[in-house]
Amino acid sequence: MKHIVVLTGAGMSAESGIKTFRDADGLWEGHDVMEVASPQGFASNPELVLDFYNQRRRQLLKVDPNQAHFDLVALEANYKVTIVTQNVDDLHERAGSKNIIHLHGELLKARSTYNDLDIMFWTHDINFGDLCSKGHQIRPHIVWFGEAVPMIEKAMQVCKTADILIIIGTSMQVYPAASLMHYVSESIKIYYIDPKPAIDSTNQVTVIAKKATEGMKTFRKILSTRNI
Repeated sequence: MKHIVVLTGAGMSAESGIKTFRDADGLWEGHDVMEVASPQGFASNPELVLDFYNQRRRQLLKVDPNQAHFDLVALEANYKVTIVTQNVDDLHERAGSKNIIHLHGELLKARSTYNDLDIMFWTHDINFGDLCSKGHQIRPHIVWFGEAVPMIEKAMQVCKTADILIIIGTSMQVYPAASLMHYVSESIKIYYIDPKPAIDSTNQVTVIAKKATEGMKTFRKILSTRNI
């Protein structure tokens, strides 16, 4: 069975109502990203950071997967599919995808500030004073700027096994995730779906300049007409 690896970014979830990572002015929901998405920001103002993610979590619980999420699930009928996502939402899971690698953490999980491996499922607000079993403050299970990306090595190895790579809704500007396309074999096809593509078509790369839902329709038509 051929292996399709899918790299998804904020544009994958945008049509579900989740805002993309940064606005045009470089701010994230009105905040400098370093204020709300860095260890330094958390140390300086933990209440602000917790409130920021509490709002994101509440929003996530009100939205649903979009058709592009379901189209990726449909591919599993004929292919092995692995999704490597930069998104911290659970929309791939809710749509029914089975193999998902979260590079930047998960919004519906929390972890201890004392032990990174003390991770718990968490669907409600995290408040200052909420403690782990060892008595330490808990925080969102999110990879912040300046922190290591624990799942990147696994994602690199997965990309090396891809027969097809699909990139959906990402600016290809955030590293190390943006480097993953360079780990696939030079002989395989890459399909890049984004309304404002950051890279051009080449012999290896086919750019589909559309939003995720329309782009996946186009990709599935391409797939149906080619012996891949």
